[in-house]
Amino acid sequence: MKKRRQDDLIALIHNEKIRTQEELTEKLSRLGYPVTQATVSRDIKELKIIKTTDENGEICYCMPKVDFTVGATGANLGFFKSLIHSVAVSLNIIVIHTAAGMAQGIAASVDHLGRADILGTIAGDDTIMVVCRSAEESQAVADYLQTHL
Repeated sequence: MKKRRQDDLIALIHNEKIRTQEELTEKLSRLGYPVTQATVSRDIKELKIIKTTDENGEICYCMPKVDFTVGATGANLGFFKSLIHSVAVSLNIIVIHTAAGMAQGIAASVDHLGRADILGTIAGDDTIMVVCRSAEESQAVADYLQTHL
């Protein structure tokens, strides 16, 4: 059921301009998936779906066109690095500023690192907050992210 729902979610994003999780929840419900916004949010994160601006400047969901894998090589790495504007540390929190619409995909990459010193991330449109276990570990994590993103 989850695989089918996620496949339909991807199809909706490819075929329609979806602007909000609520809109996506409603469309999935019409397709017979009784989902909550929390389920849709988890699917978005798992599928690494991002928000971006379309040709008219409107923000909508889309599948990333690049491999958002930390440590990617070649042309993707150069593009990936160009999406990161800044990385700053404050106590146990790292703040990453990205290009508009790219924060969710990059945050998903950070989440998938599996580092014990990272508790988790919160992503907006162009800003990511990375919470580390301690202030002492946060600078090492920031250095790692700057090197590998």
